[in-house]
Amino acid sequence: MCRLFGFRSAVPAAVHPALVTEKNSLVIQSREHKDGWGIAAYGMEPSPKVAHGVGPAHSDPDFLRVSSLVSSHTVVAHVRLASVGAVEMRNSHPFLYGRWSFVHNGTLKNFEQHRKAVEALVREDLRPNIRGTTDSERCFHIFLTRLASRSALDGTARLEDVASALAETMQLVAELTDAPGQDRSAMNFLVTNGEVMVATRRNRTLYLSDGQRSESCKMERLQHGTQVEQLIIASEALCGNETAWNEVSEDEVVGVDSRLTLHRWRLSELAVVG
Repeated sequence: MCRLFGFRSAVPAAVHPALVTEKNSLVIQSREHKDGWGIAAYGMEPSPKVAHGVGPAHSDPDFLRVSSLVSSHTVVAHVRLASVGAVEMRNSHPFLYGRWSFVHNGTLKNFEQHRKAVEALVREDLRPNIRGTTDSERCFHIFLTRLASRSALDGTARLEDVASALAETMQLVAELTDAPGQDRSAMNFLVTNGEVMVATRRNRTLYLSDGQRSESCKMERLQHGTQVEQLIIASEALCGNETAWNEVSEDEVVGVDSRLTLHRWRLSELAVVG
């Protein structure tokens, strides 16, 4: 179990409050989720600049230093509580491939039992890029496999293709790992190439915000098709500055395109794998 954070904005902005100074910042959450951290920030180059650590973010000066310097239009951050894979740098999120960065909050059920079948879902030429031992990195490469059937991985990508590829990843993995009458695999995923950003909710909490303020930290549901100036996605509502939050529904997929138009789908609207 981990905690994730995604930020997409029309203009570059600092994310230090959400990562460090908010009442429920990632630093606070890292007191429980203490097995590593990572931050990916997109700038002028297509690929993000990334920093990782293997210790608790709350006691790592590098996390505080990096988060204080980040000002970007797209940021992904993660604090890890290890469930599958040792606590080591190669298992720290975000995972990267070219322009793409990916984080996961959750665990695949009985992963070791299903490891070979999960890996078989990854396109053969992508498998050598898997360097760590986590279920999360394998899910990322399944996503890349599904996306590559729709568009070039090093080019621009339509939001609908990214969302469908992520939804299909969830469906394919669930078909392997879920058993009747047992708890479902938890697959809160977040992925971006710096332009589009998509997240899923499955068996973990997930919230989103457009950055507006509210004394109650709650807001009316952000509707499909809404144009936003920024979108924040987080495992838990970060309410220190009274930012208003919506809870994402179970089995929902949310995202913004390059123009920051919000889209929301039910998983069943996107996953069509036979």
